[in-house]
Amino acid sequence: MEWNFRSAEELVAALRAGEVTSVELTDEAIACIERDDEVVNAVCVPDFDRARAAARRADEARARGEDRPLLGVPVTVKESYDMAGLPTTWGIPHHRDHVPAEDAVQVSRLEAAGAVVLGKTNVPLGLQDIQTFNDIYGTTHNPWDHGRTSGGSSGGSAAALACGFGALSIGSDLAGSLRTPAHFCGVYAHKPTLGLAATRGMVAPSAPPLPVDLDLAVVGPMARTARDLTLLLDVMAGPDPLTHGVAYDVTLPPARHERLGDFRVLVVDEHPFIPTGSAVREGANRVAEALAGGGARVERHSRLLPDLAEAARLYMQLLVSGSTARFPIESDEQLRTRVAGLGADDQGLDATRLRAILFSHRDWIEVNNRRELHRHGWRQLFAEFDAVVCPVTPTPAFPHDHSPNPLERRIDIDGVEYPYFDQLVWAGLATMPGLPATAIPAGRSHEGLPVGVQLIGPMFEDRTPLRLAELLEQEIGGFQAPK
Repeated sequence: MEWNFRSAEELVAALRAGEVTSVELTDEAIACIERDDEVVNAVCVPDFDRARAAARRADEARARGEDRPLLGVPVTVKESYDMAGLPTTWGIPHHRDHVPAEDAVQVSRLEAAGAVVLGKTNVPLGLQDIQTFNDIYGTTHNPWDHGRTSGGSSGGSAAALACGFGALSIGSDLAGSLRTPAHFCGVYAHKPTLGLAATRGMVAPSAPPLPVDLDLAVVGPMARTARDLTLLLDVMAGPDPLTHGVAYDVTLPPARHERLGDFRVLVVDEHPFIPTGSAVREGANRVAEALAGGGARVERHSRLLPDLAEAARLYMQLLVSGSTARFPIESDEQLRTRVAGLGADDQGLDATRLRAILFSHRDWIEVNNRRELHRHGWRQLFAEFDAVVCPVTPTPAFPHDHSPNPLERRIDIDGVEYPYFDQLVWAGLATMPGLPATAIPAGRSHEGLPVGVQLIGPMFEDRTPLRLAELLEQEIGGFQAPK
């Protein structure tokens, strides 16, 4: 029996029933990677010897009567997570020899839950692209069309899942880095509420792995089913024991509803800064029809929705100023001259990004205060609605574009070109206020490419969009393996 495309939930049940061993699952997963990954290039740092040893230990533990949430289940880990004895480079060539001495807190939680880590998955340079390629490990291809990107920055993890290389993976999300690859590869991902899951050890080399409270960025689960997202989130959730003590408990509130017909959902598929391509619009409509068909209350407009244009500008300001602080660029006189030459009435995203490169701390505080007003607006909206359905990006996976200056790249939306980074406005809608968002498959485009949407939920009510994802999976289907 082939196990590679079974859900983690199914694998745990089979392991508990004695239908298969972890060694068998691990050997099959490794064989699949060795057979198929030469073309896709998802698993950039294999760790097969340690994986086989971990599988043997898992089988021995089960024979002793132990049972843990992921005991014996093969998984992968994004390259950006520290794993003792393996390189953590973030795709940055001068860090190719950086080998951390200890595991990231989320890797430790995976292993404590009994998971078998097969290896690490590929990332873009510095995790700063919507594609996955770098000079150390090369390019990760979309399993559905090798001429297209798998997304980024968790593109290796999404591609690995789509190919059956492990049942689960862990990634991170600052600019849609969990959700965009899931949308492009036809799998599931969940961006948790900001601060829900500890991030220590998911740090750029060679910075010290300290328990820092990140702005915007989160770590989260990826899977081939919605229920597996919940299974893995329960392993990942919780503060850092270094700052909160070893004994801690995270109890998220239950989903607001269990039945599809009880949900109140706002569907939004238009943005003032960028059009939504026809394939993604059809996917959103498919979800809206399934919701209405299941008896849910579906609305297309609400006066409570925070202003999307201002939300996009705030997100770009926070994103760019934060990225510049982590990866400094030279603020030369030419840049200052360009910013000084911008008209006061130029509130476009290009101008917003340029100004944000030169942000002072005072500028950031002002933007952060505006963010709090948006958070309050979302609280008011979620008193009337349970979830918001919207695109992850405006298009399905696009062709590889490795032109060196991403600011000069363009994204083609139904034959019209737009600035490459403008497509981040949909990801930023949940990221800027720190809301949970679950990316789900929503069918395929006319070209046969996966199309997804995201379900945005109320802060710290992650189980609500996750439950809605489960219910929609039953209505419209979920992951399909690429041929």
